[in-house]
Amino acid sequence: MLSEKARQEIRTLCQQYPSHQSGLLAALYVAQQEYGGWLPPEALDEVATLMGLPATYVASAASFYTMFHRKPVGHHRIEVCTNISCSLLGADHLLAYLSRKLGIQVGETTPDGQFTLLEVECLGSCGTAPVIKIDDQYYENLTEEKVDHILDRITTGKGRAS
Repeated sequence: MLSEKARQEIRTLCQQYPSHQSGLLAALYVAQQEYGGWLPPEALDEVATLMGLPATYVASAASFYTMFHRKPVGHHRIEVCTNISCSLLGADHLLAYLSRKLGIQVGETTPDGQFTLLEVECLGSCGTAPVIKIDDQYYENLTEEKVDHILDRITTGKGRAS
């Protein structure tokens, strides 16, 4: 159940947009943060009720955008762009490499709950392909060695890799 603070934030969002539909993505983001990084069915129902929107409309929006997660995700979300520029420059190879390295398939989370591996259509950084996004940080011009360095920095707690 959404906290009163989150409910109030969603109500405030509704007032900031010309229609409730316009504020839906922002409201879903608030709900996802509240539920620890994912949107269970009850979160979607709560958002729909608060915004006066059909539950199917809210669920459709949540399932369309890759930034919304319909099942629990790891502490770190690794999104690998596999659009044309990234694919041509090795993204499919990096995706397979990450899958092997983490011991999970695309869409799965490591047993320790640290990483979820996701394939995304486009991260909008074609000039620096191949690109991955981990949480909110972009990593560009990648190789296996760079991926190893990034993951080592994250797992050892030394923050973002450069």
